[in-house]
Amino acid sequence: MKKISFKLGISFLLVILILEMLLFFFLYIFIARERIENETDNLLGRGMNHRDVLEKNFTPNTIEHVALMEAEGDTKVIITDDQFDIIGASHDFNENMEILIDIGKSMDFTHHGTLVEERWNTERYLATISPIEIDGTYEGYVFMFADTNPIRTMIRNITLLFLVIGGIAIIISIIAIFFLSQFITQPLIKMKEATKNITRQGNAVTLDIHRDDELGELAREIYTLSEELEHLKNERTEFLSSVSHELRTPLTYLKGYADILNRPNLSVEDREKFASIIQEEATQLTEMVKELFLLAKMDKNQFSISKEEIPLCDFLKEIVSKLTPAFMEKNISLQLICAKDIYVNIDPIRFRQVINNLLDNARKYSSESTSVEVVVHEQKYGVSIDVRDQGEGIPEKDLPYIWERLYRVDKSRSRALGGTGLGLAIVKEIVELHGGTVEVKSVLGEGTTFTINISR
Repeated sequence: MKKISFKLGISFLLVILILEMLLFFFLYIFIARERIENETDNLLGRGMNHRDVLEKNFTPNTIEHVALMEAEGDTKVIITDDQFDIIGASHDFNENMEILIDIGKSMDFTHHGTLVEERWNTERYLATISPIEIDGTYEGYVFMFADTNPIRTMIRNITLLFLVIGGIAIIISIIAIFFLSQFITQPLIKMKEATKNITRQGNAVTLDIHRDDELGELAREIYTLSEELEHLKNERTEFLSSVSHELRTPLTYLKGYADILNRPNLSVEDREKFASIIQEEATQLTEMVKELFLLAKMDKNQFSISKEEIPLCDFLKEIVSKLTPAFMEKNISLQLICAKDIYVNIDPIRFRQVINNLLDNARKYSSESTSVEVVVHEQKYGVSIDVRDQGEGIPEKDLPYIWERLYRVDKSRSRALGGTGLGLAIVKEIVELHGGTVEVKSVLGEGTTFTINISR
């Protein structure tokens, strides 16, 4: 997790550094260029102003007046005649200025003024030339000079300022990123410890599930997962305990009655009776193992559903007709109510198992002279199938658990009736594999209704 915190911090820092460097670079270029352009525009403007004055009155007095105007300023002016000989200056001129005047001689300049030198970072002066045009001919030239040292000083100050600001920004960014990465990674570290606790100690999880952000959502998901894992762990323990109990009981009967059969003085009648009991227990044990294997295949997603479109009423009518004799033995009326032809897309073999299980339960837990009904309702987007009985019903406290494997409402009565406690679990799994749902409503002493909902 420290690696994640370090990588996250470094990533944030690199992104912020790149953004700051780009921002400072463009600001630096913009400010420096703006200042230099202002200086050169100002120099050109002053040169053209002096040129305009001299074009109106090109006399020694005017030349002296122009030179005097620049004597107290930061810029310098030199006025030459048409041969580039100096005829007026605001300051003492030097060799650098003379070189720039010589450069100006060979330039293609315009009446609006031209930059002679603009390399502020290497040369001593910025320089411009503005020709004095009288009656269509150039009678002289105005050279303006600005010392580049103040510009370089300004650029150095800007650079230093940006370095200081950049350094402060980097330090602040590092501190902010450190706390931000800790703020993000600390909950992740706690979640990591929580997942360890889940594997070691069950559901001993303590997380901040009240955060209103993605980390809060993740914490809530982990907490929910821990609860589900604990529930699954308890279910597994109970299931294994129930399986061992359910297998132990018939095996104990088998061994006990097999030992009795080995007694030499056993009568033929008793021998047949005990052999019949052994056969019943073996049949029940075989049925339970078969259903356990079926549920195991469902858990491993090895249970295949092969759907086909079939007429539901004909399908149910066939099942009801085959089971009617078993119901008649207990004097129970079995009726099918299916008004018209309805076609559904189901696996007939697997769905037959669902209906058989529900009807078998209805028969086992219904008293004589009662009725069991299979009622089909056509819904807007699908079909519902009700299996209603008038049996003893299921206590309300047991309803949420009847779908669990090996759960029995009345264990002693269920064993007497030959149930394995797996039938409803199989029903639920098969219906859900069809994309449907199964529900139950029951009133103690009045009966139970199982409702299967499937889409077309």
